[in-house]
Amino acid sequence: MGYRLEVNGTVHEVQVPGEMPLLWVLRDELGLVGTKYGCGKGYCGACTVHLDGATVRSCLLKVASVGTAKIHTIEHIGTSAAGERLQRAWLEIDVMQCGYCQAGQIMSACALLARSASPSDAEINAAMSGNICRCGCYNRIRSAIRIAAGLKEEADHVA
Repeated sequence: MGYRLEVNGTVHEVQVPGEMPLLWVLRDELGLVGTKYGCGKGYCGACTVHLDGATVRSCLLKVASVGTAKIHTIEHIGTSAAGERLQRAWLEIDVMQCGYCQAGQIMSACALLARSASPSDAEINAAMSGNICRCGCYNRIRSAIRIAAGLKEEADHVA
């Protein structure tokens, strides 16, 4: 079946089965490989994308369910002010180790900053709770979010 998807501001026509997860449409059909496959069950958050600004697990979302919603992936995140600040903060304090989960982490963090420009630690913890980092970079992830929100000085970060 044919689907018309707006991804990162560009409209794409894809011919795929309706039950195909959005993750595989993004990766295999559109070549947007920044969104990662992790668990395939929506638990780890590696496949997080934005659907009309809300975070969704693209491994669970069937392409037929997308409708006219706008999809944004990690490849697009640097075009927003919050996304650019997050990317800069991530690099500034060397958040990632293996890096596999980081696209999903940044997508969740960006959605948080869109909802709350100055989130509390409790808000950060709640927003990020669905993203797993097997390397255990949670303190640096939280610090990077605080830096991107202008809440924390660089010297205060946890390395």
